[in-house]
Amino acid sequence: MDESTLEVEAFVGLDVAKKKVDLFAVRDGKGKSKVFDNTPGGHRDLQVWLVDRGWVPERTHLCMEATGPYSESLALALVQGGWRVSVVNPARIKGFAQGELARNKTDQADAALLARFCQAMRPVLWTPPPAAFRQLRAWVDRLQALKDMHQQEMNRVEALEAAGQLDVVAHVQTHLAWLDGEIAKLERDIDDHIDGHPELKADAELISSIPGIGKTTTAKVLAYAGDVRRFDSAKALAAFIGVTPRQRLSGSSVRGRTVLSRAGHEALRHALYMPGMVARRHNEALRIFADRLAATGLAPKAVIGAVMRKLAHLIYGVIKSGMPFDLNKALPKLDIQDGN
Repeated sequence: MDESTLEVEAFVGLDVAKKKVDLFAVRDGKGKSKVFDNTPGGHRDLQVWLVDRGWVPERTHLCMEATGPYSESLALALVQGGWRVSVVNPARIKGFAQGELARNKTDQADAALLARFCQAMRPVLWTPPPAAFRQLRAWVDRLQALKDMHQQEMNRVEALEAAGQLDVVAHVQTHLAWLDGEIAKLERDIDDHIDGHPELKADAELISSIPGIGKTTTAKVLAYAGDVRRFDSAKALAAFIGVTPRQRLSGSSVRGRTVLSRAGHEALRHALYMPGMVARRHNEALRIFADRLAATGLAPKAVIGAVMRKLAHLIYGVIKSGMPFDLNKALPKLDIQDGN
């Protein structure tokens, strides 16, 4: 539903921290503040507090920054309670604060800032990802945490071997063996989770049909982007990931390099980097596209960024069409999209 067509009479900013939620509510030019626990009980108290003061869920727009699990649990509770909720990229709030020349940085000031942003910008309403996607994201996050831990331990082994601390090396290697087992188990659990949900399995098969994208990246795309059909276009998906180009051209003096915007989902953007490297060599459509860019003198890293953007377009294309990757269809489409 288009928020601009609704008669919204109240705006609420929610600054969400690990243990508490600072609320600032604005109606008829008057503001009220309150602090609640960031717990299921606190989420209920927050809604009761608003209702007791005559705030109607259908006419109240609440806004918070995306802060991972701390904000999502609150957002879910509010949506289930019938409230209109927006979960906003923190970069947008930071830019809005800079535009206001905001000087104070406190939890209550941030909640008030969010309320003003909500009233001025009317951000789109948040739709909760289906439970299967949320569970997948939790598994994928846990798997990445173990992989990061594994890399840290590998680095320790290298440092300890250089220092001649072989007894400690043996202890670390025991932990590495445990991590290897847990990583393998989690990978099986993720595969089973995807296979156990028809909507995830169908989308996973479509995404993995694109040369250069394997099971690990497929799981991350599903976990972090959710149902790709929610995006209006391939460009919208690329913007969500942060692989759209950012130009720096102004007048006759500013001629900066075009780079990735990076104003998007960092984990998903990182997840597409290695597939971009692989697709650069082994996806015929993207190899031709990348060679054409390289021939113009574009830096190798920038070429990979462009390939990552095209991967986002291909992911959107296969999901939206319901058809697996087809090289004969991809080649002319990439020709048309050149320069986007």
